[in-house]
Order: sequence, then C-alpha cells, then structure tokens
Amino acid sequence: MAAELHPRSGKLIGLSNSNRTARRNQPVQEFNHGLVLSKEPLRDRDVFTVRIDKKVNSWSGSIEIGVTALDPTALDFPSSATGLKGGSWIVSGCSVLRDGRSVLEEYGRDLDQLAEGDRVGIQRSSRGELHLWVNGQDCGAAASGLPPKLWAVVDLYGKCTQVTVVSCEPPPASTEKETIEQDEEVDLSCRPDKFPNNLEPDTGKKILLLSVDGPCATSNGAPKCGTLIKLSNNNKTAERRRPLDEFNNGVVMTNRPLRHNEMFEIRIDKLVDKWSGSIEIGVTTHNPNNLDYPATMTNLRSGTIMMSGCGILTNGKGTRREYCEFSLDELQEGDHIGLMRKASGALHFYINGIDQGVAAAQTPDVVYGVVDLYGMAVKVTIVHNHNHSDRLRRNNAIMRALSPDVGRPRPALTLTPDSEGPDRLLFHPNCGQKAAVISAGRTALRPHATDDFNHGVVLSGRPLRSNEVFQVRIDKMVDKWAGSIEIGVTTHNPAYLQLPSTMTNLRSGTWMMTGNGVMHNGTTILDEYGHNLDRLKAGDTVGVVRKEDGSLHFFVNGVAQGPAAWNVPPSVYAVVDLYGQAAQATIMDDMVDLLPLPEDSSEGPTAMSPGSPCSVGGVSTANDLRFHHLHGTNAVVTNGGRTALRQNCRSEFNEAIVISNRCLRDGELFEIIIQKMVDRWSGSIEAGVTAIRPDELEFPNTMTDIDYDTWMLSGTAIMQDGNTMRNNYGCDLDSLTTGSRIGMMRSASGDLHYYINGVDQGVACTGLPPEVYAVIDLYGQCVQVSITSSSGPMDNSLCASNITEKSFPIQSPVAGVAHRLHSKHGKNVVLLGDGCQGVRVGGYAHGIVFSAKELKADELFEVDEQWCGSLHIGLTTLAPPELPSCPLSGLSPSLPQLRTKVTWLLCGSEVRRNGVLQRQNYGCSLDRLTVGNRVGVKRCSDDTMHIFIDGEDMGPAATALAKNVYAVLDLYGRITAVSIVSSSLMEDTESVKAPSLSSDSCSEGEEDMPTGMVFLENHGKNIQLSNQNLTAARVSSYNQGLLVTAQPLARQQLFQFQIDRLNPSWTSSLSLGVIGHSPDRLNFPSTACCLKRSAWLLQRDSVFHNSLKICENYGPNLDTCPEGTVLGLLVDANSCLHLYVNGMDQGVAVQDIPSPCYPFIDLYGQCEQVTIVTDNVPAVGGDSGETRCQGDMEKADMVDGIKESVCWTPPPEVNPNKTCEYQALCSRFKDLLTLPDGYFNEDAKYNLCYCESCHKLRGDEAYYKRGEPPRDYALPFGWCRFALRIKPHCEVSNALKKWHIAYHGTSVGALRRTLDHSQLLPGTSSIFSVSPVKAEGPNGYSEPEENSAPGREVPRVRLSPTMRYSGMEIFAPKVQFRDPRSHRSHQAQVGFQVCVRPGSYKVGPQTLGHSEPLDPRFSNSEIEWVTKEQGGTLLYGLLVRIE
Repeated sequence: MAAELHPRSGKLIGLSNSNRTARRNQPVQEFNHGLVLSKEPLRDRDVFTVRIDKKVNSWSGSIEIGVTALDPTALDFPSSATGLKGGSWIVSGCSVLRDGRSVLEEYGRDLDQLAEGDRVGIQRSSRGELHLWVNGQDCGAAASGLPPKLWAVVDLYGKCTQVTVVSCEPPPASTEKETIEQDEEVDLSCRPDKFPNNLEPDTGKKILLLSVDGPCATSNGAPKCGTLIKLSNNNKTAERRRPLDEFNNGVVMTNRPLRHNEMFEIRIDKLVDKWSGSIEIGVTTHNPNNLDYPATMTNLRSGTIMMSGCGILTNGKGTRREYCEFSLDELQEGDHIGLMRKASGALHFYINGIDQGVAAAQTPDVVYGVVDLYGMAVKVTIVHNHNHSDRLRRNNAIMRALSPDVGRPRPALTLTPDSEGPDRLLFHPNCGQKAAVISAGRTALRPHATDDFNHGVVLSGRPLRSNEVFQVRIDKMVDKWAGSIEIGVTTHNPAYLQLPSTMTNLRSGTWMMTGNGVMHNGTTILDEYGHNLDRLKAGDTVGVVRKEDGSLHFFVNGVAQGPAAWNVPPSVYAVVDLYGQAAQATIMDDMVDLLPLPEDSSEGPTAMSPGSPCSVGGVSTANDLRFHHLHGTNAVVTNGGRTALRQNCRSEFNEAIVISNRCLRDGELFEIIIQKMVDRWSGSIEAGVTAIRPDELEFPNTMTDIDYDTWMLSGTAIMQDGNTMRNNYGCDLDSLTTGSRIGMMRSASGDLHYYINGVDQGVACTGLPPEVYAVIDLYGQCVQVSITSSSGPMDNSLCASNITEKSFPIQSPVAGVAHRLHSKHGKNVVLLGDGCQGVRVGGYAHGIVFSAKELKADELFEVDEQWCGSLHIGLTTLAPPELPSCPLSGLSPSLPQLRTKVTWLLCGSEVRRNGVLQRQNYGCSLDRLTVGNRVGVKRCSDDTMHIFIDGEDMGPAATALAKNVYAVLDLYGRITAVSIVSSSLMEDTESVKAPSLSSDSCSEGEEDMPTGMVFLENHGKNIQLSNQNLTAARVSSYNQGLLVTAQPLARQQLFQFQIDRLNPSWTSSLSLGVIGHSPDRLNFPSTACCLKRSAWLLQRDSVFHNSLKICENYGPNLDTCPEGTVLGLLVDANSCLHLYVNGMDQGVAVQDIPSPCYPFIDLYGQCEQVTIVTDNVPAVGGDSGETRCQGDMEKADMVDGIKESVCWTPPPEVNPNKTCEYQALCSRFKDLLTLPDGYFNEDAKYNLCYCESCHKLRGDEAYYKRGEPPRDYALPFGWCRFALRIKPHCEVSNALKKWHIAYHGTSVGALRRTLDHSQLLPGTSSIFSVSPVKAEGPNGYSEPEENSAPGREVPRVRLSPTMRYSGMEIFAPKVQFRDPRSHRSHQAQVGFQVCVRPGSYKVGPQTLGHSEPLDPRFSNSEIEWVTKEQGGTLLYGLLVRIE
C-alpha cells in the first residue's frame, strides 16, 4: 500500500515529498494545528510508520499517533488529535485516549521522550486490537474492539515539527508473534485489578501498594490509586506525577489489611520544595477496591485515622493537635515513617524507628495502610527491612531541631598539650560505606578509589574546641574522577549519623568547603572563596577552625582563606569527604606553619592590610558597613552581613531588596561586587539610596515601587520616588556582568554619585537629605552580591584613575616575552616557565622576586596577577646577583622591610621609600585589583618611577631615582602567583592597554579602537554616500545596494543604523550581516545573498552562511521593519553575532565569527536609505516613563518568570502606524463606529498593534504577570488596541499597578453604552457575557431560595485572562464591513482590555463545553473570571480584530 498522507490536514501543515513529509509551520509560535491522516484506510496488520525529522524545544509534549474512523475528506480538523471524536484512539505520551478520554494511563514508550530519527508506527491487528510500534518494537495491545475501517492519525504537536512516512506494511511474522506472547505473559502476571476479600493473615505475603498478590488475581486490569500516582518496583514504590503542577490526588493504599503488631513502614525518596504541607500517613477501614479515591485522604469523613503534620485527624477532623515532637512536614528525603496497629487496638506511629506513642486507643480490626503523597512529598517506597540501628542514625538528623546536644556526649574542654593524650583528634570509626580508618584513627582512605568516587565521609572522633585547628594532609590522589577533597564541620554526632554519599547532601547543621565555594546545609553561601580545593595535589594540606566568636575559617597549605561563615554553634565535629580524586588523608598534629588569624575577622579575605595580613595589630580600621538584617522576602543575608543573595533565583525575580545597616556618611563609598547572575530573566540589579529607616520600611516587590524619599538607578534611568527623573545616565546597570563593581556615594553637597568598577559616572541627582541608606535590589538576572573592601571613605584614587576591572585569562609564559625573573628570590617562591612565572608555594610571606636584569630608561616591566591580593611592586638598587644562593633565608620576608638598599615601592595606594611613607592616595589602590589585572613599573628617563595598571600610566610615583635599578615584586598575603606579560623592551604605552568592553569606554589615546563607524567608499554601483559617509542611499533600481563599513567591528561594540526611507513599490527589504575579510578589494555582487566567502547574512527571519541557510525563525522579519527602526549588530566576547532591533537583543544568530569582521548592509527592495547611529541609542525601556505602554507593561511583568522589558514605543515621527497596514485597517474600522474621540487617549503612541510583525518587532512575550498578587494574562495577539482615556481619580494609579488584566468580548452595538458608563454593565455585551444571579448573602454565594424576590438579581460579568476565550464569536459576534479605502469586505470583532480589582472576581471553568485546551497557559477550569461588583473593572483599551 502506498504510504502517503492525505492532502487535507491541519491548518498549519505543509506537505512535500509527494505528500510523504509533513511540516508544521511557525513551529516556535504555534504548538498545535498539526494534524495529518493517512491517504487510505489501514489494512489489518499494516504498520503505518513515520520518522521524526525535526523537533524544537519551545514546547512541552510531542508527537501523538493513533487511528480514527472519521473520513479525512469530510473532517473538520481540530487543533490537536485529542480533539478527535466519533471513534478515535490516540496514543499521547504514555497514555491511550479514546475520543479524548483516557482509557489507559501507563502504556508502552513515552512518545514525548522520542528524539529526531526515531520511528513510531500504529497498527490494527487482525483481532481488532490497536498496537503501537516504536523503532520496530511492538509495545503491545493499547485498545481492543476497533472497527475495521480506520485511518492513521499523526499529530505534529508541541516539540515535534516534521515527520516523514517511511512505510506501511506488515511487520516480520517472527517479531509480531514473539511480542504478542510476551505481552500476554505480562498481562497475566502483572496487571491484576481485584483486591482479595479474604482478610485472613498470610505470613508469606509482603505488603504492596495497590496490587494484590499474583496467586489471588482472577482478572486482568490496572491497580487502583490516586489519579496522579505511578507505581513501580513491583508496586513497592509510589510516585506522584507532575509534582510541580499538582499537589494532591496522590493517595495510595496497601494491597491487603494490616495484621496485628505488623509494621507498615515507608521511606521518603523524593521531595519538592514548591508546596506547603507534605506526606500524610494513616489507616482506613475502606476497601481500596471499592473506594472512590479522594483528592486528599483527610477529605474522607468515615473510617480513617491520619497523621498530618504533628497532629492526628480522625475522619478529617483534628483529634490531637500536638501528637508528637516531630512534624511530618519537616522530614527529609531518606527519613522513615511507620505505623502499627497493636493487638490491643492501639495505633502507634514511628518516625525513623522511634515510637511516638498511642495515636488512637481503639482502632478497628480490619484496616488498610494509607499514604497520601501530598504537597512536597513526591515519592515513597515500602521498607521491609526494619533495621533499628539505621533508623536510630536517621533519627539523630531530625533531633537537631530539639537540642544540639541530643545523642552527643559532652566533651571535656580542658586543654592539653599532649597530642598523644585521650583528647587527641582522631577519625571516628563510623565512616562512609567506601571509606576505612587506619593507623589508630589518624588516617582515612577509600581503599577502592578507582572504582567509587563517593561514600568517603569521615568525621572527627570528638567535637572541636574553640580556636582548635583540624588539619589533614592529602596522602594519595587518583586522576580518574572530577572533584576532590571537601572539608568542614557538622553538628551531627558520628556515632548516630547515617552517613550520606557526600557530606553536601546533608540538609542540617553542616558547613563544607567544596571547590572554591562554601556550602551550608547543601546550599551555596559563598561562590568565590579561597583556593580551589579541586586543584590540590598529594602533600597539600587543608584545615578548618571554629573561633570563639562562632566564625568558621579554612586553611589551605597553612594560609588562612578568611571567614567562611558566622554563628556556627559550639561542639561541632570536623568532617573530611574523600571525594573524587582524593583517596587518602592523614590528620596533622603539627600546626606551627599555620598563620595566626586576625582578631577582627569580619572583614573577610580582604580585611588583612598590606602591612601585615596575619598580625593582630596590622588590621586596618574596620569597615562596619554591612547589609541590614531586615530585607525582602526572597533575600538572604550571609557572610556576616557582607553577602546578599536571592533564593530560588530561577523561580523568583524580585522581592530581594537589601539595605545598608546604617546611614552613609558624607563622601563614603558603598560598593558591592556582582558575584552571581542567571540568564533566565531580563533586567538586572538596581541600586540607590533611601531616607527610609530599615525598621520603618515595608519592603516592596521592587524598590522603584516606593513613592517617597527614594532615589534609584534602574538600567540607565535615574528614578526618584518611582518616577523617572532622567534617562541615559552614564552607565547601564542591565549591561553589567559577573565581577562588575557598583558603588554609591553621597557627597557633602548632597549629590549622588555612582561608581562603576571604580570610575565615577558623574552626578546622578542632587538635593539628597543628610541621612540616606544604601539600597540594592537583587532583581532579574542579578542573584548575589558582596560588599567590597573598597567601601568606606573615598580617597583620591577614585578620581585619579580611569581603571576598570576586567577578567582576563591567566597568561601562560610564552617565548618572546621581554623579561624574566631572577633566580634569586624569597624562600617560598618557585619559578616556572623559564622564569616567566613566579608562584608562592607556602606561607604568606617570603615572596620577593626581582627582574633578571636592570631596567633601562623607559623600559616597562609588567606582570599579570593570577591571584588577587596585596601585591607590592617597585624598584630597588639591590642587585640580586650580589645576594647569597637560594634559598634566601636572609632576605626580608616582605618588601616594605627591604631596607638594605634604597627601594621605592607601591603598597596599596601608598608610595614608600625604604619603608617610609612618601605619598598617599596614589593612583588606583593595588588592593582593588583582581585576577587578570596587569601591573607594570617603569623607570623613566627623567629619573621618575611610574606605575602602570592595565596599560594605563598612573603618573609619577617617585622622583630622583638611581640609574641602576631592578624591578621588584612581593607575592604577599593573598596574591600567590604572577606571570610576566611585557612583550617589548621599549613598549609603547598605548599599545598595552586592555581591550575595552565597548567603544564608549575607550580612552582618548587608543588608536586601535575606532571612534566612529562610517561606510566604505567602495560599495555597490547604485549607492550614493553623504553626511560624511554616515548616510547611504540607493539611487536607482532595486538592487546593487551593498555597502560595508570602513572600520572593523570590535568585540562588544554595537554598530547601529536607522532605516530612513522605504519605497513600497518594491517587495522585500534590506538585509545585513558581517564578512570576515577586508572589503577594500571586494567585488560587490548585485545582492548580499551572492556573497560566498566568509559571509554571515541576516535576511528576513533567517540566517545564511556563504549563501546557505543555516537557521530559520530568528528574530523579527526584517522585511516588515518600518521607517525609523534602528537595527544593530554586535559580536560578543565569545565571537557570537547578535542582532539588535530598536535596542533589543534578539539573541545569538551565529557563532564563531572571525576577527576582524566588517558589518555590511544590503539596501534591497523597499529599503532605499539608512544612516549610521553615532550616539548611543537607549536600550529598551530607556525612555521616560511617559512613553511606556502603561496598560500592558509594568516593571515586574513576567512571562514564565521572565521579567519584561518596558515595551518599546517608537517616537511619533517613526510610529509604525505609517507602515502597519493591519493597524491602519483596524483604525479605519474604528472610525466607522463613530465613537466620540473624547473616549480615547489623544496620544497615538499608546495604541498598540499585536499583529505578528508588530509584536515581533517589539519583542513581546506571549504572557505576563500583573497585580498584587501577580496573576498571568496573555497579550491579545492578532488584535489591535486603541487606548482609552482614563479619568484622573484616585483609583487609577492603584488599578494600573495592583489590579489584574483581563479581557471582555462584546458586540459592536454595546460599545457606546459601555464607554458612556466607563465600566462593564449588565446588558452591554454579548448574550453570554453577562448573566443575572441571585445576590449573595453575608457568607458568599448563597443557594437559590424558594420565594426569593426577583428584584434582588445581580448581574455577573464574565471576563478572561486571554482573548482566545473572550474573543470567541459567542462573546464577540462578528460584523461585516467594507473598507472605505480598498472597498473590500471584512469581518470584525471588538472587545475590551480591562483592569480588574483583585478579590472582586471568582475564577471558574469555561461554560462553552469545550474539551480541548483553549489556551496553553490557562486551564479550561480556570479560564473564566466572574465578577458581580460594580466598580470592580476599569476599561483600559478597545480591542479590534479583523479577518
């Protein structure tokens, strides 16, 4: 039989390849309407097989396949296969549906998991059974009793966008026979349905969930349980499906009644933290075979006793509020819960083996065990091995909530110097499954380290004393695994702890250093902390200490890494996790090499002053600026108040405001560094000041919601009290990345200054009150920040330096560098790379290194920092060849103490000569530099010393230098390595500057970065340049309009141009892209698509490489761009090409763009003239608040949690009204309605067209959130909105910000009356939009009463959050009209966009009887909103749709 598809198909289907290939058009915008059927009915045993050719990741769900008795020649195709009725069987996911209703939940392979290239087929057997075939394997009978004449059905749904029919023929006989036999065997033995009525105990039977024992089965079928429950593991494991979408319908019961004194125990396998409430467990007298399962077991009002939380509920009512000291809601994965009915009738519950006492005195004789997988509880397993010691260990993890000392012997805290005494630190013998403790408790190892990488946890045998250091040496490593040793402390007693596979899995009482981060209870609290443990080698040491003040510190090779945590309780045990590469470690008793800790540890790793990082007295004046303990709901303040982060950063984007703990002093800088970002949201950090005290501030969603005494920088906009004061400030916070620093300072004159990476951005606003607090809003992409050590009183370095912080890769020593380090150096230094790299391998001092030769006049000696910290650099007359042989034990431990010869050096921002202070506040402080910064020193011909930072001369630091000097550096404190990067003996100072991130940040002297882009004189023959080569026009024909820029496009530089003139006489329009070779001798073809050498082209909505299409559906269709549109190109640091439309990034178009590359534009078809934009075009939302789309767009509008950028509205002179024909047509229809102009907003820029071209140009998402609490609504795609005039009364501002958005379909005849009353009224809409109901009583909606007065009827107005429902014809009847311009007839519909007061409406199901989903975001059961309150709605816009 010919394997072809029927020519009639779903409306989005395109057929090709002789009707053998089907493709769903617009796969990124639409997920359904992809139905295809076979051309001919199926013959018995023929398998109709298709191959999945293409999938996208935009949607959930995938291919669906089945059969239907409906003839495709007369079929009205539904949107999806599940909408087929009249004898249709469809396999969707792993379910089988008949006429849209599920008949089998767990069947065959999950079709959603199939990949491109997989084959799936459908077959009607000769016995009338439906079989699914996946990659040649029969999945068994899915249904029976099928009629003889059936057509194959394939639905290109969701992710599946293209299939090809590969065959329609019977399978090999052997394969079919073998599969049928296997299916029959499975059905007979594993799918029983009946529950035994014989309640006699059978000691040979184990308890199972919802499945009778095989010998008792009398018929085939599926087990009964909650509708969302999936059973596995021989019915011993139950799991709730869709745990992030549903929280109930997860009830399971035992397969037989419980016996007297029989323990029924389960283990919690999986939890999610989305819901409140958790597992519930109990007993019931109801036979599961006869029970109609409720949504939750506590809904049953008879024969049921349940433990919920820490209380007991009998028949759904609480009988004991505080039954036990544990709450089921607080249990963790791995905890055990059990119950037992004693012979006396008493019911007992057990938590991790601990009897909680009598819950009910008299329990019926015949009861079944019940588990309700509610809320957080997702998966449980029946435990048949009731090992008491294991449960006792688990119980210790829960008892932490009661007392930190439960189960722990109190250690004697007497100090003894005898390391061999009874208090000596040793490993506890109870260790991980794959670990062993040897050498009398001093050494721990993983004996089979090459076979297993975890289960290597060991703990100390006793708690650590305050200030007692626990240090281990790595003895052995293997190179098979990733990751390495982890170290920390825990409150858990090793004698009772059930050791996890890795210590970071523990969710209580545990602090661990892992890699270069710190985790508390399994959650990262510091991302960048100290030396990376994964880089340690055998022989390295790691240590941990808890100080008396409760702070926790870690050591690596004897060097203190700074405070990692605060408020750590006393009596904690040391923990070592021999993970990954770490195979063996030994406890070190000798701590003489450890550096003493500073007394003030609150400063963290940056607190140690350059003078003496380890001495108590060397600490500089403490900076007491911290984050206040009061903060937004989603914010967490850690690290002693120096670090703030937003929890649940991928599901929450706001409510994470933090504020300083005190007012800023005049001239004091409050600076933070961005430590972590996520790419899920748009928008980012916002910063500013407020005069509101933290204890008086009611923290809002975002700080720009505050309408008094608050000044904020959001993107590039300066906002006061929530209103935009100024746009296009000197910096854009949304463009900052990880590692960027943001500072705020209130000057003595009341001016607010912002600093980005130490650079003053100028006055942001003036007139600030004297006492203001710094505010940081961890919004959108920004997740974690920390206060830097630069916070505090400002010094001159912030004004004298133009330096910016960068993150460059560590430079490896290469042949050709100009300098080397001398072989004479400090005793802790090792030289690598032929003297190009110096590394301090131990201690914190003795890290002095010299240049190998004397520096000549004007010779720059430059190094690259590989670990940030207190670098000292300068010049000395001390000649290294005169020093004794290495190691130089007599050399000073630090550079400031080097005084045997004259030495000039820079320490921080202080210039010293032989240790004596000569000058303060010189240049940029070296303490602020980070990994990747370059530092250089030069002795100039005028006998002055100059310091260079990232190639920038800081000016003369010292004068009257000697002639013969060597460069000298001190790898001191936290800086442990440098590499020489100076590349020429007489280096041009301009050529060594670090590359800028954008053209705006170029310094004046840079010549390699273009100051402005212009078009090249070499161009297409129809091009004429003007305006200093900034404007290009095509003067004839429709092609030969190719032009290229004269300068290459630098990385991170945005090249933008504006469309000046379009000619509608032609079709198509411009295209643009980049070429990877010089255009000077380019022979320009007629069009850009003829460029076939190193060319990347963006044309319409596709991407081409060397004239071959490589990507579709990228960005908006360039052919629809109106006059005034600003287009841009940018190549990021990862060599990825981005398209910008009106300042909005459309994402990565193509990767691996070469350098250099040149932008080109093809003025083709309609596009006749463009002009390069020389000034910075503001990003989306950068305009004043007056140009915002007030009805649709608020700062915290969300789609799927994605923060919305403020809707771009073009300036009036380039409004799309001029070029959008659909909006013009809708406008002409509105004029025909003769509605008074006074009802509409005078400013046409608030009128928005939601046709496909317009909403793509704006970058609209499909869904957003609005109101308090936030609620989703859909943008009215396909409609055109005309903004209504809103009366200026007190309710309006509240409605716009806090009310929800909904839609109301109505008739044309009802428009005028509705507008006259400014709200929806009875009788103003379609026949189904308003219906009368009886007035509600004081307790809500009341039932109709007999003899009720008809005069008390109150109308109900129906709304919806989506126009897919409100715009249906039954609500918004279509009317026919003739366009006065084109004289063509069209059909039109109208509706309203309204603001709805939260709480004034009731959410309910759709009332039209539709079974298929009307909108993918909104369930049919929640798509209709009903309100009865007059004044509860506010008309915002008139919507028009024309077909």
